[in-house]
Amino acid sequence: MSRSIDHELTLTALNKALATVKIPEIHHSDQGRQYFAENYLKRLKSAEIQVSFSDKGKPTQNAYAERVIRTIKDEEVHLNEYLDFDEAYQQIGKFIDDVYAKKRIHSSISYLTPAEFEEQWINENQEGIFSIKDGGICVQI
Repeated sequence: MSRSIDHELTLTALNKALATVKIPEIHHSDQGRQYFAENYLKRLKSAEIQVSFSDKGKPTQNAYAERVIRTIKDEEVHLNEYLDFDEAYQQIGKFIDDVYAKKRIHSSISYLTPAEFEEQWINENQEGIFSIKDGGICVQI
């Protein structure tokens, strides 16, 4: 979450994702200006990722992302009143980390939580990744 709609937040998220998962072939997004920022596009190009954008006014072309945002709004944001930005940031972050990712199952991913699906995907697709898990180092080969 950010107070502005610039590219810094999305660039930080992109760099974090590229450091932890297998690099995708395609990056698809809506036509938000943060995704057209020069530094953002340079980062995708440097990782040799093809850039894809939804057509203007066609949210169905980015349906998965739109659905995630709708769920966060329906199940967290619209059910609460936040005192200020910091409280909203904390509570929405807690919802995403604790509820959406670890407790909420999704029919589109075989009734797994996103955390379970991600772990399964990493186990099937990543080789030679070192990670820290439960206080120890885990090597996936």
